[in-house]
Parts: sequence; structure tokens; C-alpha cells
Amino acid sequence: MFQHKWLVHCTMFLVIVLAGSLLFGGVGAAAATTASTTVKLTGYLSKSELPDGMMILPPPPAEGSAAMSLDEDVASRTFGVRDTARFELALSDYDLSFPHAAGVYSCSLNAPITEKDTPVLYRLLRRVRTDSSDATKVAKSYYQRPRPFMVNGEPMCAPETAKELAKGGSYPSGHTAIGWTWALILAEISPADADAILLRGRAYGESRNVCNHHWYSDVEWGRVMAAATVARLHTKPEFLADLATAKAELAAVRAKGLAPTRNCAVEAAALSIQPY
Repeated sequence: MFQHKWLVHCTMFLVIVLAGSLLFGGVGAAAATTASTTVKLTGYLSKSELPDGMMILPPPPAEGSAAMSLDEDVASRTFGVRDTARFELALSDYDLSFPHAAGVYSCSLNAPITEKDTPVLYRLLRRVRTDSSDATKVAKSYYQRPRPFMVNGEPMCAPETAKELAKGGSYPSGHTAIGWTWALILAEISPADADAILLRGRAYGESRNVCNHHWYSDVEWGRVMAAATVARLHTKPEFLADLATAKAELAAVRAKGLAPTRNCAVEAAALSIQPY
């Protein structure tokens, strides 16, 4: 029964990948249209400057606890959106390669973020991706929490990556930390759009639940690590200088009237579907 269900999901997954690539610039879409890179740039923070997840975070929810029951409940509720545009968006959010990832907040900013038009902002997003990801690694490695798909046996985004994902701990969510770090920084760069940016940042974390890659508590504490990382970034003169330049770049893009790089109507429709 499980094998049959998995084969059915894989077929569905291929259809969704094609649709998501067209609508959201989904996994692999960036590579199909322009040069795409998964190379991580050096962050602004040294290893010793990263926030200490082992000190900041509590242990992940224990079996039988109320928190674990909540995690399981949220996971089960997300199964209902697998055949919707919300799953397509979650699949698109899974792709951290650039230039694809630079477009995540394009609609909430109502402006594009590209290597050509906003080179410093583009590079800043790549660098803080490294910082926020690295900030989660010690706790992830220490706790080695099994991911939801390993526990519930239900389908997940990008099933071909299951073996690799299973090697990394689920707690806290690195993707969520990255997405929320981006949201906090972009909200500072464009305060008038802060509410829309933070809404998109919240949804970015929820995509990890929709993908069945992370538990609810993984996402919640991933945001905490993001906030801690952004606080540390604000102690770095190099980051602050790039932040100021990024604001000027965004203003210049808006003066030119350049359009977002995503289909914003389609994204808005997907975001209107509540995953749980």
C-alpha cells in the first residue's frame, strides 16, 4: 500500500514540478532559463560570532508531549493541500539556488531583486543565507531529530532528496531560518512593505510543513535563530554598509518602474490557501 501511494505521489510530483516551474519559477526552473547556482558565499559572521543554538533553543518536543501532539496535528492538516497551488508554492520555496531564491520576496516588495539591477542586495541575500543556515547547524547535528516524512511515512516535496534530507536533523529548520532572515532584512530595507514581506516570510516557513520536511516546532524555532542571526549581523559594519547600499538600489529599481519577477496574482492565490 505504501509503495503504491509513493508511486502515485511521485507521478503527481512531476506534474506539480512542471506547473510550479511555470507559475512560481519552481525547483529547477531557474536553471532552465538562466545560470543557476547553489554555491554558498562566505557569510558576514565568523563561526565564533554565530548565535549559539544550543544555548538559545530548548530541546525539541519529547514523544508524548503536548508540543509533539501539536507537531503531529499540524503535519496531518497540511496533507489536505497537496493537490493545490499551495503545494506548488512550497515546492518552489524549497529551491534555495540563485537567481530563483532572489525572487521569493519580489511580489511583496513589488520590485525585482536581480544580480543585474540590485547587485549588492542580491549578494547580501546570498551571504546572509550562509549565516542563518550555519547558525542552525550545531543544534541540528546535536539533536538529529527525525523529519516528519521519516516518522509518518507520508509523501514529501522532492522525494528524490529524501535520502539526503534524512541525514540532516529536522530541528531547527534551516530553510525557515534563511527565509525569516531575508524577511527581517527586507522589511528593514523597505519598511512601507514590511507587513507584506513578513507575511511572505511566515508562509515561507509554513512551506516547510507543507513539504513534510519539518515539524511545526522546527519552523517556530527556526525563526528564533533567524532573529538572533539578524541581531548579530547588525553588529557588523560591512553588513550595515551593504544594507545602506541595498536600500539605494531598491529605490533606483522602483524609480525605473521595474516589475516583480514572479506571477504575483498566482502567488497571492496560493498564499490564500491556509495549510493548517
